[in-house]
Amino acid sequence: MFPLAGTLLILAITIIAGAILLRPAACRAHGRGDGDHHAHGHGHGHGRGAPPDRDGILLVAFGTSIPQARAALDNIERRARERFPETDIRWAWTSSMIRRKLARRGEVIDSPLIALAKMKEEGFTRVAVQSLHTIPGVEFHQLRETVDIFRRGHHAFGHISLGPPLLASHADLERAVDGVIAAIPPERRVDEAVVLMGHGSERHAADLLYRAAAAAFAERDPLVLLGSVEGHPDLDEILARCRERQIRKAWLLPFMSVAGDHARNDLAGDDDDSWKSVLARHGIESIPMLRGTAENDRLVDIWLDHLQAARERIS
Repeated sequence: MFPLAGTLLILAITIIAGAILLRPAACRAHGRGDGDHHAHGHGHGHGRGAPPDRDGILLVAFGTSIPQARAALDNIERRARERFPETDIRWAWTSSMIRRKLARRGEVIDSPLIALAKMKEEGFTRVAVQSLHTIPGVEFHQLRETVDIFRRGHHAFGHISLGPPLLASHADLERAVDGVIAAIPPERRVDEAVVLMGHGSERHAADLLYRAAAAAFAERDPLVLLGSVEGHPDLDEILARCRERQIRKAWLLPFMSVAGDHARNDLAGDDDDSWKSVLARHGIESIPMLRGTAENDRLVDIWLDHLQAARERIS
């Protein structure tokens, strides 16, 4: 469906897969793939005197310090509880900066390491960890390393599995593009741009997935323009496209799970360097729509399908 996007996606996944295969052998122990693990001898209900199985889900997001942005994470939790009503759900956030900021306000959010250690202490034997990131970038790979700690040794779970982030396959990309385009406000006119801001990950090969996604959006609608705040494509590329098309009005939407600090300040803020302000200096009126992708149920379904697959690998 998206020829150029498909080529870029295949290239990105090839690079990412290469990074996975080049990990030390200890990180690939047990030979059952990167996503699941069955720890023999750790008591998962099959031997005499073994404790009964206890299933758990750990949802892992980057996190947010913006109270209004929590609605997106609340939506994912509500949908997950509807889909997996018999399973305990826990949370962890990968951003240490946000966790520290909230701790100063008196709110403690667990890191993935602490959350998994607590679940082990509470007696969970089968755990599905689901990344709520957009791409398998730096945060996801750090999460995978944390999950690896609980695959072996005396602290291993009987079974543990890790679900990939939003964009993990060409099918995921097609579904995400469909979901975002379906949520564009109906009052948007055909000569108006839709500017999406992703986070970006310029320090990681997975940043190429944003380039693939940008191509996929453009092939569906040439005026849906995806950029990122910390990677590529960047705002300069979006401005060039707007000049080519003589755009005078743009709808601004975050392509991030939550409409947090980046969305409210870097995208739609009033500072001189926000995307809204830069577009205004180029004669483009902006209308911000501050809803994270985790508030879009069609995209939430992608994450939950990954979680479902992760749970099936450990059942």
